[in-house]
Amino acid sequence: PTLVGVCADLMGPDVRLYWEQAVNKQPDSAAPVLWHQDNGYTYVEPQDYLTCWIALTDATPENGCIEVMAGAHRGGTLTHRDTPIGFECWGDHDTAVSVPVRAGDVVVFSSLSPHATGVNSTDSVREAYIVQYAPDGGVPVFHREREFPRLRRRPHPDPFGRRHAPREHQRLGPAADRAKARLHQHLPAG
Repeated sequence: PTLVGVCADLMGPDVRLYWEQAVNKQPDSAAPVLWHQDNGYTYVEPQDYLTCWIALTDATPENGCIEVMAGAHRGGTLTHRDTPIGFECWGDHDTAVSVPVRAGDVVVFSSLSPHATGVNSTDSVREAYIVQYAPDGGVPVFHREREFPRLRRRPHPDPFGRRHAPREHQRLGPAADRAKARLHQHLPAG
């Protein structure tokens, strides 16, 4: 309820859960997450949805906290290129804003905000739980090309693709279960 309230304050009263996932950045071995927009991975109309990045452990520059390109969300969905470790758009570590947070803190940003995380150079796992909210009626637009903004607008009724079970039946696995349990320890009751 707390996250929905924040998203409703920012997007209006008609918001819905769009996506959730647990993200664990392993020590000394995890590759960086390249500069990208969430809308660059899953293009949604309307384009602007919100990501709530919940720190389950402290997130620091040393273990790969979020970095954002402040104000760049105003440019809409940028061109992303496919690389061996993920999609990448424009970003600049020299002018980026690092967002270190304590366990239990939430970083909220637009799906249009270019962001990245560095490598985890510590000896501990950095854990986060990501929850995304979209305007009710937001539609994923699937396409064959990953070049933006030239998209093939091909609405698909299942945002997870035909190879997956419907969301309400899809089990996210033990890591997500642990992340949810840890999240509920940090959120205020009610």
